[in-house]
Amino acid sequence: MGLNGWLIVAFALYMLLMVGIGAMYSKRNENSEDYFLGGRSLGGFVAALSAQASDMSGWLLMGLPGAIFITGISGDGWVALGLLLGTVLNWLIVASPLRRYTILAGNSVTLPMFFEHRYNDKKKILMTVSSLIIAFFFIIYTASAFAAGGKLFSSVFGLGYTVSLTIGAIVILAYTFLGGFKAVCTTNFIQGTLMIVALLAVPIFALMLMGQEGITVAQGLANNGVTDVDSFTGLMTGATPVKIISGMAWGLGYFGMPHILVRFMAVKNEKEMKKSKIVAISWVTLSLVFACVIGVVGRAFMEYGRIEKAGEERIFIEMIKRIFTEEYHMSFIGGVFLCGILAAIMSTADSQLLVSASAIAEDIYKGTLKKDADDKTVLSISRIAIIAIAGVAYVIALDPDSSVMTLVSDAWAGLGAAFGPLVLMSLFWKRTNLPGAVAGLISGAAAVIIWDYIPFAEGMTLTKVTGLYSLALGFPISLICIVIVSLLTKAPSREVTDVFELAAKREN
Repeated sequence: MGLNGWLIVAFALYMLLMVGIGAMYSKRNENSEDYFLGGRSLGGFVAALSAQASDMSGWLLMGLPGAIFITGISGDGWVALGLLLGTVLNWLIVASPLRRYTILAGNSVTLPMFFEHRYNDKKKILMTVSSLIIAFFFIIYTASAFAAGGKLFSSVFGLGYTVSLTIGAIVILAYTFLGGFKAVCTTNFIQGTLMIVALLAVPIFALMLMGQEGITVAQGLANNGVTDVDSFTGLMTGATPVKIISGMAWGLGYFGMPHILVRFMAVKNEKEMKKSKIVAISWVTLSLVFACVIGVVGRAFMEYGRIEKAGEERIFIEMIKRIFTEEYHMSFIGGVFLCGILAAIMSTADSQLLVSASAIAEDIYKGTLKKDADDKTVLSISRIAIIAIAGVAYVIALDPDSSVMTLVSDAWAGLGAAFGPLVLMSLFWKRTNLPGAVAGLISGAAAVIIWDYIPFAEGMTLTKVTGLYSLALGFPISLICIVIVSLLTKAPSREVTDVFELAAKREN
């Protein structure tokens, strides 16, 4: 069997496994809580790897290595550091309180539902606003995953970008549509395992091959156009204050990511939560470090002209192809590692589709439009929503020149600025009230939209003009608005503060 034959076998087996898991769980969804939250029955290992796999996406194996490949550690290494610190803080200070509070707050199965119950919002203002924000930014986020999938299939099999994009979108849609939350978490567990194996193995093999040829990393970098090796490999050298602030600000996004926070809500108990924290922090540390290593080693290992032609976001793909198909002639193994990239893409896209569908079906349709809707109807609406959201994301991703890094950064900033401050204030500041919560949601989302999408200066956005990441601005603006508006308006009722105090004391 030829090169492409073994690659096709590896990809086909992987995708059939994912769809098969979706089909298996499709019969186990008896109600909307099962479909959207898995009945709060996740074990520690599954919750941890599912949260981190759904978090990192194709950005981890394509966007970040590609950025490091071009700019070096001092350019986007700060993003990796910010994400690492954000992950650690999210698991340590948010995970357990959020799980406890969502159970007490009407057994909430979505983030918008939690906000509604937390602030006793009988007019459904928070639910409506937050659901619309989720739908808007997750369409962009899902488009980034679809674009990464299109680039993967195009690079590996030589297919046209549109055909490649369509194949990836159909597979993701199939198992998300069928299986719901448990299917997504189970596939994320497999995908998270595959991602970390690929991240660890590929740069090690590349270094072994370079060693056989007597080439050091420094020599390889110099051979591939890096004139200042120390600046390229150092974190501090050449880093400007704006780059440092922007990179570290990525970590703030974790506090507001619905597809990650929902994993905290679904963990079985506090004992399993402790396992999750250890596994998740270990996984993200290794994955971010080695994603940066791939960018540096890849620049030393690969001919620059080959990557320049393919596109820097395909550096990991080209390394796998060279190592396992050109050097070692192990096409099936190479196919398995390439599936690690597919895993990163699928693990995030499926989670985003599910959270978006829950916002539309559970929060907007049942929560606002038709409160007496039964679970069967809600499930049907959610599946229609999945198809609709995937369709819009597909259209956005049709541009073959779309940047995975840019799409992810825009969506990450919008969700992080809108929800992050409100999640923290909801859990840790009793004085936060309904008007303050609404102000925080709207101001955070609006700040990012204005900063990233509206061309103010000669056709350029403020992001382009200043170089400052919009989350670094949107997060504090949202936080300040929550505090000021809450203090200037009526204090929350005793009914609201009693539940807050109970959640703060209770241990599960």
